[in-house]
Amino acid sequence: MTDPKADQDLPPEPAQPESARVASEQQSVAAVPGTHDGPNMQAADQTTPNTSPQSWVEPGTPAYRRVAMALFLAGFATFTLIYCVQPLLPAFSDDFGVSPTESSLALSLTTGFLAFSILLAGAASEAFGRRRLMFVSMCAASVLNIAEAFIPNWHVLLVMRALEGFVLGGVPAVAMAYLAEEIHPRGLGLAMGLYVGGTAFGGMTGRVGVGLLTEFSSWQVALGALGAIDLLAAIGFFILLPPSRNFTTKPGFQFAYHIDAWARHLRHPALPLLFVIGALAMGCFVTVYNYAGFRLVAEPYNLGQGAISLIFTVYLFGIAASSLAGGLADKHGRGPVMAIGLLVALAGVALTLAGSIYAVIGGIIVLTSGFFMAHSVASGWVGRMATQSKGHASSLYLLSYYLGSSVMGSIGGWFWTHGGWFAVAGFAALLLVIALLLSGHLWRYARRMETRLA
Repeated sequence: MTDPKADQDLPPEPAQPESARVASEQQSVAAVPGTHDGPNMQAADQTTPNTSPQSWVEPGTPAYRRVAMALFLAGFATFTLIYCVQPLLPAFSDDFGVSPTESSLALSLTTGFLAFSILLAGAASEAFGRRRLMFVSMCAASVLNIAEAFIPNWHVLLVMRALEGFVLGGVPAVAMAYLAEEIHPRGLGLAMGLYVGGTAFGGMTGRVGVGLLTEFSSWQVALGALGAIDLLAAIGFFILLPPSRNFTTKPGFQFAYHIDAWARHLRHPALPLLFVIGALAMGCFVTVYNYAGFRLVAEPYNLGQGAISLIFTVYLFGIAASSLAGGLADKHGRGPVMAIGLLVALAGVALTLAGSIYAVIGGIIVLTSGFFMAHSVASGWVGRMATQSKGHASSLYLLSYYLGSSVMGSIGGWFWTHGGWFAVAGFAALLLVIALLLSGHLWRYARRMETRLA
């Protein structure tokens, strides 16, 4: 008889003691010519790992609260910068004379370049340091967002948005790896939930703040002000985040080492399922949010820019749902919580088909809650399943996640143009159904592995 909590802390293979895991990773690096853990690791985020039990950041401690707040700020800054243009897509379409599908490139290019940057950033952080790389990425992206306020040309603006996505890649995968390395396993779900909550709050603030400022001034003023706020968030992040204790930098970029680490994760029997689930769930979520604005500015709703931006306050439900899901996953297992989140999201998509404005907004609330439940669980599960090279595993998950956003978010424009909202909702629902089927397979795999290890 299997335990319903079987997949709560399940590794895909027998878990190694922390000291053995660190030693194994160091040996694998030492086998690559030119790599070593040299003595000159004096930077704050390059501390030699302490493999004693006290090296974990324990839930309830001041250090745990500092980590949670710092990563909340990182999620906030990253997602305000990524998604601040989403409520502006109808305005871009009008101001620059482009179609809805082309206007979506202001977001899709950002997430597309972010996806590939994440893959590189996960590897770069092995040499540069987790904390430092996240800080530099946040600062550079904030400066680019300020610069976009002075760009009058559509194609130049797209180039700037692509560049902003590229430099932001230093935050998401590295943040997930930092949490998986530093937080005690019994508090990882909650910490990851708080980080994802920060991304939800950032996504909401970026959309709502930029929309309201645009209503009363211009989108240029809105983008510049947001960039300045995120510079302050980056400084707060760097002050709050404790130095790494369970991670040592690996000098130089060892190509063979990184290729081997990525390949091992792709050969894993379960991790690729998490990668695809992330892509499908995010593709659905972004598709709905991209084209809801076009639906609501038209008949019979005729909402203005400010009113549409206020709808994004439903992200508050995502903040609560991600934190709740993280805690539930720690207690009851990740498989059932992920499946529930996807089912909730599917119900939300169905609800948007109703004609009432209240039903549409309610559907977006339900979709947002379910999406963030599933994403919070998947994020934490990647860190648990990857017993080694966690940064590489996180980068692969987020590569899939943002490719789903970029590719499917733009494909959704075709459905909007040719079939209206019913076509968009059908496309989004199909993505969630596939993700739900894959999550069921993942859950069964986890239970089988638990039975073998028992």
